[in-house]
Amino acid sequence: MSSLPALLNLVVTTLQTCSHCTSVAVVETKEFSEEQFFLKVRAALSGGMSFQVRVYYNRGHHDYAYQLFTDAPIWRWDNKEDCPGLENFPHHQHTSNGEIASSTLCGDPETDLPEVLKAIGNFLESDTTST
Repeated sequence: MSSLPALLNLVVTTLQTCSHCTSVAVVETKEFSEEQFFLKVRAALSGGMSFQVRVYYNRGHHDYAYQLFTDAPIWRWDNKEDCPGLENFPHHQHTSNGEIASSTLCGDPETDLPEVLKAIGNFLESDTTST
């Protein structure tokens, strides 16, 4: 996705079709040029949790952060280059217990967002069955 409208449409549509999302809101978009832009989208999830997608696109490269949270962070996936030495650097995940682990994400929202939503769906479904 190399344009703000295309990426925004991908993110919003993907979230709207997710069975665990109850609402989707575009929080912020900023286009610096056709080759550089930013977006932030939030979704309310079943179970009172929220999910946020942040993507900064710059000339073919996506910097991203996907975060599941309530009043505190639960999980976050990002590619900030602050965790060298991890397999698949710079892609990593921050877990609910404060650990940082390598992730299988690749930096392409079209591929990564469905993978993240699947993990969140599994978490929500297991959380529901354990209560």
